[in-house]
Amino acid sequence: ARRGRSALAALRARVPDAAAAHVVNNGAAALVLAATALAAGREIVISRGEMVEIGDGFRLPDLLVSTGARLREVGTTNRTDAADYAAAVGPGTGCVLKVHPSNFRVTGFTRAAQTRELAALGVPVVVDIGSGLLAPHPLLPEEPDAATELRAGAALVTASGDKLLGGPQCGLLLGDAGLVGTLARHPLARALRVDKLTLAALEATLTGP
Repeated sequence: ARRGRSALAALRARVPDAAAAHVVNNGAAALVLAATALAAGREIVISRGEMVEIGDGFRLPDLLVSTGARLREVGTTNRTDAADYAAAVGPGTGCVLKVHPSNFRVTGFTRAAQTRELAALGVPVVVDIGSGLLAPHPLLPEEPDAATELRAGAALVTASGDKLLGGPQCGLLLGDAGLVGTLARHPLARALRVDKLTLAALEATLTGP
C-alpha cells in the first residue's frame, strides 16, 4: 500500500478543493520539491516584497536558487501588481510563486496581486501559505488558507503541518492531481519523505476532535 494513504485521504477530506496531496518532512522541503520539479533550469517569478527570511538565517532566495531555478524578481517591496508578473512571464517561466510573509507586515501604500489574477497568466501558480491553515477561520480573517487559494486558481499550495494546524513537523503540498503526482514521483521526493510516525500523528491531528 502507498505509504501514508490514510493520512493523505484525511488531508484531502479537510481540503476538498485539493485534487491530490503529498507530505514531505517540513515546510521548506515542500518549497524545495516544488521548485525543483517545476523550475530547475527555468525561472520562478516572485515579488520582491515576498523574498523573506524564514527563520534560523534561512533565506527564501537562497533556498530557491539551490534547486537550480533562477529567480525573476518583480515589483517593489511594497507594491507588486498582476501587470508586473505578466511582463515577466515567458517561455522560460517554470512557475509563479506567491509567499505569505507571516513574520512581518508592510502597511501603508501597498499593493499585492491576488492569486486569481495570477492564475490567468497561463503558468502554474504556487502559493506558500506557511502557517498551515486549511480553511477560512473567523478568528483569523487575515490569514491565507489552502482552500481559498485553491479555489482562486492556485495549481499548488504549500504549508507547514506543525504551526496553525497543530500537527507534527511536516510540509504539505495540495493541488492539481497531475502536478502533485509529478512531485510525488520526483527522485527528490524520496529524500524528503516523512516517516510512519509523522504520518500517523498528522492523520490523528486531521481526524481528531
